[in-house]
Amino acid sequence: MGSAGEAQRERLAELRRRMAAVPARGAGATLRRPLRRETLPVPSALVELLPEGGLPKGSVVAYAGASSLLAGLLAAVTGTGGHAAAVGLPRLGLLAAAEMGAELERLAVVPDPGSDPVEVAAVLLDGLDLVVLGLGGVSVPPSRTRVLAARARSKGSTLIVTGGAWSGPSLRIEARVAGYDGVGRGCGRLRTMRLDVRVHGRSSPPRTGTLELSPRDDRVEWTAAQPNTPQQLTPVREVAS
Repeated sequence: MGSAGEAQRERLAELRRRMAAVPARGAGATLRRPLRRETLPVPSALVELLPEGGLPKGSVVAYAGASSLLAGLLAAVTGTGGHAAAVGLPRLGLLAAAEMGAELERLAVVPDPGSDPVEVAAVLLDGLDLVVLGLGGVSVPPSRTRVLAARARSKGSTLIVTGGAWSGPSLRIEARVAGYDGVGRGCGRLRTMRLDVRVHGRSSPPRTGTLELSPRDDRVEWTAAQPNTPQQLTPVREVAS
């Protein structure tokens, strides 16, 4: 029986073989208008809340809150020709992501990355546009966060970390479920889910807004709710279903 270390090395070797088979990054991707920095696409309702209109390539983003927005980010990237991975997120809703427009053949899923999920994410950054890493409550030492940030920057990949502590991200996004419409009315079907979102960049003031998810023609669409008086959002610590 092999040791845990041998199993981890085999897992990483297999990931590297798979990465070698991924087409050149950006092949077939939809062209976007130039921004201050090249960015990854996001759900259209989120664009105005992000300082650069998208997730900057080569950056690290810390995320906390409702998993629906993570699914939307993965859908936006893979649905426009990019490649992405979800690491350490066994409860991620792939059906929800598909309903938001995700191309699942462009999404690698590693629900159980073993004893070192950070190393698995580092391998995937070599060839994917977006890697979403669930930390499982772990606090990653600053020495490793700096190494991963440098790797993401050099590869032009974007890393989203969630469910743990990560020092020095270039962007923080928090989302919480603000309410539902349709439940308990008529047939009781869910018509709309609202998310309060807060975005905080290093060099920009926090931005807040409310996004709505609504099913339409077997798809889930994102829209921005009408602006209201700004509210102070409580930081979200746990992933909401």
